[in-house]
Amino acid sequence: MGTLLAADVGGTKTVCGLYAMGERRPDPIAVERFGTLDYDSLEALLAAFIERRAAGATVDAAVLGVAGPVRDGVSDLTNVPWRVEAAAIIERFAISAVRLLNDLEAMGHVVSVLADDEVTTLQPGQPAADGNAALIAPGTGLGETLLHRVNGRLVPVAGEPGHTDFAARTPQEIDLLRALTARLGRVSWEHVLSGPGLTHIHSWLHGGDPCPAAGDDTAAGDLPRRVTAAGLERRCPRCVATLDLFTGAFGAEAGNLGLRALATAGVYIGGGIAPHILPALASPKFLNAFRGKGPMQGLMKSLPVRVIRVANPALLGAAVAARDLAASAAA
Repeated sequence: MGTLLAADVGGTKTVCGLYAMGERRPDPIAVERFGTLDYDSLEALLAAFIERRAAGATVDAAVLGVAGPVRDGVSDLTNVPWRVEAAAIIERFAISAVRLLNDLEAMGHVVSVLADDEVTTLQPGQPAADGNAALIAPGTGLGETLLHRVNGRLVPVAGEPGHTDFAARTPQEIDLLRALTARLGRVSWEHVLSGPGLTHIHSWLHGGDPCPAAGDDTAAGDLPRRVTAAGLERRCPRCVATLDLFTGAFGAEAGNLGLRALATAGVYIGGGIAPHILPALASPKFLNAFRGKGPMQGLMKSLPVRVIRVANPALLGAAVAARDLAASAAA
């Protein structure tokens, strides 16, 4: 029996997986994590994975989730100096069915195969079996996707909503917007709701003063983790304020996405940050901002809100899409 190749290609790390078709969802055979910039191309990275983990395997289909927009099977990655082309991968590895997806579109395919114990529910709501869903995922960047119900299935839609303009709601957020606009020229949601976004908020609230939680030896990539830990443990008042501002803005944009999708089947939260700040997301600050949509408040209370807890959701989502691609190719 053939197998499936999946990858989640990010700005910092890339996770590759070889999967069996499975019954309810694809079953992992081998999964390996790579430093993205340790390689000069995705083809070189995939070659290393295949040599170590999939030598001799027959791959029926491959789906690669990439951190950037995809057009006509080509993507220039947003934070990596790579151009990825499906045609080049087909030629290099002799895989007849290859598809590139935006990484959040890939992650969106996981929503329909999640088990109850792979999510944490923040708001039960009143889930509609025939409704749409939405997915928001802050990590190194901010990804969002709408999932439309088509012929009984949830189908994620490619897009780059994380790069849309940040909409400040409170006096504090307006002050943050002014400060970031002076520095960046234009402020997107990703400049606020991401690891770098946490760093922006932290720096602004500290105003150049030292932060005991951060320490002098903290690498830039590790600062968000330290700041959120200090905020949750209330070790630094300005880190508490950083996490509070982030949480409120996160709830507001998650609610915005829920409205755009009319996500009566649920608003799902993924990405690398959410699992580390679950107590903050379960707080009134997040849910009040999520629900606070004026005349739509009753609707917002009815939308389920769930945090995805499965490992490597974008990779598994890519494998689900690869199984669909293999079925289409065989038809």
